[in-house]
Amino acid sequence: MSQLQIERFVRMGIPSSLRGRVWKCLLNTENMRESSVFNYQKCLDQIRGSLVELGVSEYSIISAIATLNDTENDLGYNRPACLPPNPAYSTADVTIFRQIALDLQRSFPTHRSLMGESPEAIEGQAKLFRVLIAYAKYNPEIGYSQGMSYIAAVLLMNLSEEEAFWALVVLLENPKYLTALFDLSGKKIQHQAMVFHQFLKHRQPQLSKHIGDVGVSSIHFVTPWFLTLFTSLPCWDSVLAIWDLFMLHGLSAVFRTGLTLIQLLESRLLSLTDEAAVLPLLLRVPVDVCQHNVLLPALWSTQVQDWEIKCMNSLVLEENDEGHHQGKTEWSTPLSPQPRPAKAKEPEACVDGPAPEAKKSGKKDSSATGPKNIFSRLVQVAQCLLLDKGHRSGRSKPSPARRRSSKASRTSSINQSQIRAKRRSLAQQGGGSLAEGGTTPTLVSEGSVKDSRPKAAVFRRMCSGPVGRVARRRSSSSQSPRIKSIGVLRPRTTQKPPEPPQNPSPCDPAQNLRKLERSSPSQPECSLNETANPARMTEESQLI
Repeated sequence: MSQLQIERFVRMGIPSSLRGRVWKCLLNTENMRESSVFNYQKCLDQIRGSLVELGVSEYSIISAIATLNDTENDLGYNRPACLPPNPAYSTADVTIFRQIALDLQRSFPTHRSLMGESPEAIEGQAKLFRVLIAYAKYNPEIGYSQGMSYIAAVLLMNLSEEEAFWALVVLLENPKYLTALFDLSGKKIQHQAMVFHQFLKHRQPQLSKHIGDVGVSSIHFVTPWFLTLFTSLPCWDSVLAIWDLFMLHGLSAVFRTGLTLIQLLESRLLSLTDEAAVLPLLLRVPVDVCQHNVLLPALWSTQVQDWEIKCMNSLVLEENDEGHHQGKTEWSTPLSPQPRPAKAKEPEACVDGPAPEAKKSGKKDSSATGPKNIFSRLVQVAQCLLLDKGHRSGRSKPSPARRRSSKASRTSSINQSQIRAKRRSLAQQGGGSLAEGGTTPTLVSEGSVKDSRPKAAVFRRMCSGPVGRVARRRSSSSQSPRIKSIGVLRPRTTQKPPEPPQNPSPCDPAQNLRKLERSSPSQPECSLNETANPARMTEESQLI
């Protein structure tokens, strides 16, 4: 039969005559019984031997609570002389006997198979005692804890004694069922109560907040619900239907039932503002909510998956770890401030992270903590980056001397262009300056550097070629009226300057220029001007 068919069968309702067989198949108790080396009958024989030595009967275990209590006290302080030298029981055995006897009278106090003086009730109590003490012998790590008596009693109502024992073994040892609920310390059920609280926060946040504000913790009502598997509900047919679902789906059916009850009680819980009213309502659910036709449809419509339980479980574990870490930090913090050790001077080095030794040792660098130290490290890194960038770009940048020389060359080129422009303007305004003064005007640049190239060019034009020779011959024979008039205005020199050579060397312009400057005003420079520009000479002579 497939899982869907079984679920449909369970949803329709398992008949009471078939419920035990269905539970045995779902739990696979026969396989557990055959694979285990534990012998239930032999274990019962040992238990009966211990009870005989104690003077207690399994059929009158409730009435023997006072005897068991006295024996436990005697074994705890000193061994009386009346006890046998090598008893078949220990102090732990007597303690478990007493605990089970106390819970027997509290388990289903209204059920006819467990309470009363009838043979059926006495036999039912003896069976329940034997199943519980046998499991405590079978698994001493868990032993016996509160809540097991309710689970074993429901199993005995539908299974035989030994079948109920093996069904209890499967439920408490299979991770699908109740392994996460029962232990000796009770920490597991507390953890599952916190997991249910996370479910409630995610599914019903407003209701969860209201219950917390009232002062009711989830552990107050989750513990009796989960440990007894809702056997305290007043409607027994609803309890058996919940158990059918539990046998099929396991622990997820427990969370599913708890969420369903909370949802059905939501309106009533929100209307209550007192802890004394909220907690009894959760512990004793009203009959109208637990009825089969009300609870079961809501139960089948509520879905809880196994992965959701795992997620909520992980969330609770993370919160517990954080809370434990915070609590440990608070307790480990000293109450009074302690002096800090002197900090060693930090080497001035450009580093981007902790030193290799610090990385290897796994210790944190104390200099990396605090905003001031971080800022100083950032400044050091920035300086190193700027210096590195300057070294890389230093090859391409010109030196200061080169920059000054380039600036001077730009200035000299500008000055030379200005000199040429000024020379052209002077030549246009006063073209007869050479004839008047007999010298070429000398312009000085801003850098006090003389420009001799125009004079050399004039000298070459004047002294070389046939034009210069013709001009010299004509100047020696006759003079123009303009020259005569200039000669009248200027004083005459008595000393005749030497004539320039016929073929001056163009290769030495400086020497020829000096000779030209020592010549008289009426010497060949004016003849050159007359010959080079006769139209200008004529105009100037007419103006004079």
